[in-house]
Amino acid sequence: MSAVELIYDGDCPNVHQARENLLRAFGLAGLTPHWREWNRADVEAPEHAHAFGSPTILVDGKDVADSKAADAACCRIYSGENGKHQGAPPVALIAAALAKSPQSGGSRRNFLALLPAIGTALMPKLVCPVCWPAYAGFLSALGLGFINYSPYLLPLTAIFLVATLATLAWRAETRRGYAPLALGILATAMVLIGKFHFDSNAATYAGIALLIGASAWNAWPRRNQTVHCSACVTDTNQTDRLKGGVS
Repeated sequence: MSAVELIYDGDCPNVHQARENLLRAFGLAGLTPHWREWNRADVEAPEHAHAFGSPTILVDGKDVADSKAADAACCRIYSGENGKHQGAPPVALIAAALAKSPQSGGSRRNFLALLPAIGTALMPKLVCPVCWPAYAGFLSALGLGFINYSPYLLPLTAIFLVATLATLAWRAETRRGYAPLALGILATAMVLIGKFHFDSNAATYAGIALLIGASAWNAWPRRNQTVHCSACVTDTNQTDRLKGGVS
């Protein structure tokens, strides 16, 4: 579980919205809500809590807005998805930080999902019966029996490629949007057409490279612009304080 911290001032009007966004981000990331809160005026607050404005959300010690310690006397303003300024970190920004955290394993899962697709794409097609004795001899030397897997290579490759595309599409709005998915679809088409229609190694390798690039792009941290001011932003949506998920 990632270490999540909410840093705030007791009189900051945007704390409630930060809690609400944090709770929604946990749900969007598919994680159990759990975080620690620090009131900067509390004597028990750690030293690093005094270096950030209010409200700030840290995931594994890193600001979700990818900003360094700011003027602690200032409330913070964040740039939302629609370009409008708001007084709390956006839900998508928090969810992206949770997803890319090393403890969440998001990037690792994306990479592991690539391996079956790449492996099947690189397997040779046994389309030449004259070559079968050579393959059989090689496999026999390894203690394995010869199997002509060519009839199953296309559906297996397609299945693994679709699984990879699914990882690019899953909660894409919390990471880099759907552009990496579009690149992954192009890469998938290049692999399938290049390998099974044109029998082109160049097209197959190019498609694999694009697929790896799409996965890396999808996992790349997204930056968000933040502005710091000397006056707090008024939160117009004051509701009851969220209790659930706070420890």
